[in-house]
Amino acid sequence: MSGLAEILMERGFIVSGSDRAPSPLTEQLSKKGAVIMYPQSAENVKDRDIDLVVYTAAIHPDNPEFAECEARGLHMISRADLLGSIMADYENSIAIAGTHGKTTTTSMITEVLLQDKENKPTVTVGAVDPSIGSNVFVGNSDRFVAEACEYSNSFLSFFPKVAVVLNVEAEHLDFFKTLENVRKGFSDFIGNVKAGGTVVISADIEDYNELTKGLSSDRDVITFSLDEKKSPDVTARDISYGENGCPSFIPIYKGKEMERVTLSVPGDHNISNALSCIAAVKAICADSDDIILSDEMIIKGLSSFKGANRRFEMRGHYKGATVIDDYAHHPTEMRATFAAARRLPHERLIVVFQPHTYTRTRDFFDDFVEVLSEPDITVLAPVYSAREKDVYGIHSTDIRDALQKKGKKVYAFDTFEEIKKFLSQTLMNGDLLITMGAGDVVKIADDITSDT
Repeated sequence: MSGLAEILMERGFIVSGSDRAPSPLTEQLSKKGAVIMYPQSAENVKDRDIDLVVYTAAIHPDNPEFAECEARGLHMISRADLLGSIMADYENSIAIAGTHGKTTTTSMITEVLLQDKENKPTVTVGAVDPSIGSNVFVGNSDRFVAEACEYSNSFLSFFPKVAVVLNVEAEHLDFFKTLENVRKGFSDFIGNVKAGGTVVISADIEDYNELTKGLSSDRDVITFSLDEKKSPDVTARDISYGENGCPSFIPIYKGKEMERVTLSVPGDHNISNALSCIAAVKAICADSDDIILSDEMIIKGLSSFKGANRRFEMRGHYKGATVIDDYAHHPTEMRATFAAARRLPHERLIVVFQPHTYTRTRDFFDDFVEVLSEPDITVLAPVYSAREKDVYGIHSTDIRDALQKKGKKVYAFDTFEEIKKFLSQTLMNGDLLITMGAGDVVKIADDITSDT
């Protein structure tokens, strides 16, 4: 929402809004001229001259501001509809979708496109991107790069020139209910690609052809995968890893070798993200006269990419332990994070995990227990409720009990203060600590590293 607010203010719109509490993003908006109110309340919108109300999928009808706007009969649209309307103003747009990896890949594509200093893209991404110092960047070209979230089928409001599909798994089952419905959503998203456009899709997605089979012949499909047995259009060879766990590889684009890429972010999943980035950038430049990005510029952009905020991000050290924060909140993401962590030198892997939403904790309970069996010590924070109420009968202590039955070292605490006290008594030189989750667990990493 803050990113779209910035784009609108750049275009001369008067913007106001609200949040539960101040944050760096809301403070940045205030400095740019937005009127921000705390907390959310019906009084924020009463007797105000408002032409348009924009709300996110996380806002329910019982939200006091939402209810007041409806009662006043104000014109209301979803965040996704606003983003889709903005995207429609750009001839060449890239929308990055997938149940995992969207933010990193969006930031990666941004870094590559920024290598052209004369023609810069407009960008909206789901986290602060260090390359642009924000979650939004207003460029000067016909390029638009957007992270496309699948929750509540929000991405069906987008009609991009290039659609990137990183993966398709069971996720957001509070909305989709079944994997079949998730796949249907992604298939419809793919169908929204503009005439003459391109779908960049992972060949690792089970039966990915089913998702693209309805495309008309004037849309191109480019596949990517690390598994050459799947005959992808884009792959990687000669993969090696540095002392920091970051991979180096030679990209192969439609049978042609490119120059070696050495990433500054760890994990095989980021090799895959880089391959999708190569395909997307080449696709968006294929029919463009104003921006031509050479292979050299693409390689430079990938090599200089430093990662996105809260994506395996180094936060500092505490008592000789390395402290990393990661946004992973789905079992698949957590496995990828742990795989990357194993390539870093450490004595013990200690994870502080904050489950995100009660429904996800319920739906993937067995998977969470399995993946959290990997760390040497697991510490559980209370479930971050986000948009939900505690009515599902599932809590972090249930994960703790299941892990204890497996003989694992696991602890659950009610507060962050208790967790920080436990870490102060437990962490030792050589440990690798990861704070993990899509909520506010990063506060623990920041608090303990600020004390040293």
